[in-house]
Amino acid sequence: MLPSYLKKPIPKQQNIKKIRRIIGSALNTVCESARCPNLGECFARSTLTFMILGDTCTRSCAFCAVKKGTPDSPDPGEARKIAEAVQKLNLTYVVITSVTRDDLPDGGAEHFVKVIQGLRDMGKGIRIEVLIPDFTGKPLQKIIKARPYVINHNLETVPRLYPVVRPPAPAPYGAGQADYQRSLGIIHSIKETAPSIYTKSGLMVGLGETRDEVEKSLLDLSEVNCDLVTIGQYLPPSKSNLPVERYVPPEEFEEYKLSGSRLGLKVSAGPFIRSSYHAGEML
Repeated sequence: MLPSYLKKPIPKQQNIKKIRRIIGSALNTVCESARCPNLGECFARSTLTFMILGDTCTRSCAFCAVKKGTPDSPDPGEARKIAEAVQKLNLTYVVITSVTRDDLPDGGAEHFVKVIQGLRDMGKGIRIEVLIPDFTGKPLQKIIKARPYVINHNLETVPRLYPVVRPPAPAPYGAGQADYQRSLGIIHSIKETAPSIYTKSGLMVGLGETRDEVEKSLLDLSEVNCDLVTIGQYLPPSKSNLPVERYVPPEEFEEYKLSGSRLGLKVSAGPFIRSSYHAGEML
């Protein structure tokens, strides 16, 4: 049974329908695809996170509700459609994420760049945050050269739990396995190449990690000069996903904030914190 602090009202369908009317059926949001518990709140505020490169992921992460399998070819008109939706929503801070595309030569990096450029071409000074996959070591520099305001790449969990939480992708994408050190290296590379770009990462808790392991991951992030960190309670989006091991009390999240602060990190932590939750307000 969920503790009282983890109960949220059911999203109002009119808010979801309103956003759908505005952005159209051809665009995806991670809010819907990942079954985010904050969907109702965010859609009511006309905020959302666009999910590009389709709705099907080549990875098989056990915590995620996004559809898995063989993706379709990227939509060449997606950048234009997102720019049009952003204009209709009158957004000044835009968050773009994607499914992981191990089937593409550059993991979809060039497609990210086109979306970023499409928003820049609007000429409205929009701040852009991208939440990127690891591209299995492929051209991260393409993203850095596009100079979004924030580049976010999530660790998701502590190293010990990677084999369970982030197992190898199924054939033919078996080489696309998440790697903790590679993900830290992405944050490090961004800061080494473009120190003015804000770096961000996120962790889920309640999957069986210890507090010491979370603290160690915060230390690891500080050592690669990460700026922003989100920590939230893992909640299974469906019965087929990993079960929750523990409901983390609110006071423990507060302790993680203090630990991060001591390390020079700006940490947003709480039961319902997610990677893009109130993203524009973190800075």
